[in-house]
Amino acid sequence: MDKNTLLQVWPIPAFEDNYIWCIHDGHSALVVDPGDAAPVLDYLTEKQLHLTGILITHHHADHTGGVLQLIDAMKPHPIPVYGPASIDISGRTEGLLEGDKVEIAHPRLSLKVFEVPGHTLSHIAYFANMQANVLEPMLFCGDTLFASGCGRLFEGTPTQMSESLAKFAALPKNTLVFCTHEYTLSNIRFALAVEPNNTNLIDWAERAKALRAKGLPTLPTTIGHELQVNPFMRCNQAEVVASAMAISGETNLPSPAHVLAVIRAWKDRF
Repeated sequence: MDKNTLLQVWPIPAFEDNYIWCIHDGHSALVVDPGDAAPVLDYLTEKQLHLTGILITHHHADHTGGVLQLIDAMKPHPIPVYGPASIDISGRTEGLLEGDKVEIAHPRLSLKVFEVPGHTLSHIAYFANMQANVLEPMLFCGDTLFASGCGRLFEGTPTQMSESLAKFAALPKNTLVFCTHEYTLSNIRFALAVEPNNTNLIDWAERAKALRAKGLPTLPTTIGHELQVNPFMRCNQAEVVASAMAISGETNLPSPAHVLAVIRAWKDRF
C-alpha cells in the first residue's frame, strides 16, 4: 500500500440516526464511536478491511456499545482504543487530554485532540490537518457540533459549549466536519426559527431536503458552512441575538454564551 494513499471516510449507519465513521486506506481502518459492532463488522468484511484502532469521543452507549465486541472480534490482534482520559470507558486503552497527539501507523494519520465539554464534561474531538494523504482538514466531533446544530447539554454548561464551539470556529474553514448523528433536517427547522432571513440557511434547507429524499447523508459539512448556517456558531450575529432576546424576554445578553444558553434551552423544547 502506497504510504500516500488518500484516506477515505465512510459513514456506517447504526441505530436510527447514528453514523459510525470508518477512516481507511483500502486496507487498514479506524472507526469512530462504534455504538454497535455488527454494522462495523459487516462493513469491514465487505470492504476487506483490517481494523487497527478505535476512536471514542464520549462515553454515551450509542458511541461505545460496540467497543468490546470489536476488540474480541479482532483477537489475537490487540486493538488500541483511544478516548477521553477523565472518565472510565470499557475497553479504552489510551486516555487523551487537550493537545495530545494520536499517531496512527495504519492507516497513516496524525490527529490532534481537543477537549470540548458541553454535551458531556469529558467529551473530546479529533482534528486531522492537511497531510500527504489528507487533502482537506477533518474534524471528528462526536455530539458537540452537528450540521446546523449542537449537542444537548446533558452535563456541561452553556459557557463550556460556547468555548468548545469557539475552538471549532478557529479551525480552517474548509475543515470537513464528521459528526455522529443525522439530525440535520430537524436542526435546520429550528435554525430557521432563529434566523428566518438567513439566505444561506434557506438555500441549505432545500439542498439538505434533496439529499435526504435520495437517502444520502447531509454530512460531512464544513466549518465555513456552519459559520454561515448554524445558530449555535453564530451567537454574535444580530438576528440570532435578537431572536434570543425575543424568546427570553431579556433586554441584554452580554456574551455569545448567554445567547447560546437561551437558544439551546429553546431548542430543547422546540
